[in-house]
Amino acid sequence: MQWGKIKIKLIKFLQDEVKQSGLNNVILGLSGGLDSAVVAILCKEAFGNNLHCVLMPSHYSSASSIQDAKELCEKFAISYETVSIAPMVQAYEANMQEDKLRIGNFSARMRMAVLYDMSAKHKALVVGTSNKSEILLGYGTIFGDTACAINPIGELYKSDEFEFAKYLGVTDAIINKRPSADLWDGQADEDELGFTYKELDIVLKEIFEKNKTKDELYKDGFSQKIVEFVLFRYNSNEFKRRLPKIACIR
Repeated sequence: MQWGKIKIKLIKFLQDEVKQSGLNNVILGLSGGLDSAVVAILCKEAFGNNLHCVLMPSHYSSASSIQDAKELCEKFAISYETVSIAPMVQAYEANMQEDKLRIGNFSARMRMAVLYDMSAKHKALVVGTSNKSEILLGYGTIFGDTACAINPIGELYKSDEFEFAKYLGVTDAIINKRPSADLWDGQADEDELGFTYKELDIVLKEIFEKNKTKDELYKDGFSQKIVEFVLFRYNSNEFKRRLPKIACIR
């Protein structure tokens, strides 16, 4: 891919959308992961000191995630503040009966609640950090990490994003770590999904870029397990990719 051209296009997209909103500032949550690192660098180039990043650790966050996020900020002179969501999660945690998925989703929503509150403080537009692989698979928390006003990386597949991150100069610690939403100790995206992003992206591209049918994929040698998994995830999570449906009364 021509990463230089893509970078220019995404920066222009950000600048145009923010200008149209009538605001000057943008804000995003910086997790220490690849997606938010890529978006932060793009926003820094697009808006300079009008970028505000928020680190939102919980009591489940790894120390390395916070350190990696801070290292990125130091390298690119990005200003940030830290708001712990631990007290918010702990106040409700007993109601979730140690259910990791519920705790993870609740944590993601608490982070977005903080981010939108901080956006009011800074009069800033919230920038999203979900990539195309996550969006198509529905691998995200509705009204949590999927919430945003604009998203510059929603057309980038996760496996391609690693190369883009290298081009942008994302720190090695972030590029080399296993993808994780850091929602609980030891949580890893690919363990939860059951496939690597590279494996999933190959199938996603065959379906959504080349318009291959299920039968065509089988003839091409793709396993039924991964094809069925991708199609099930895509279809069952359709509600996450659209605005709430409003009943027609006319």
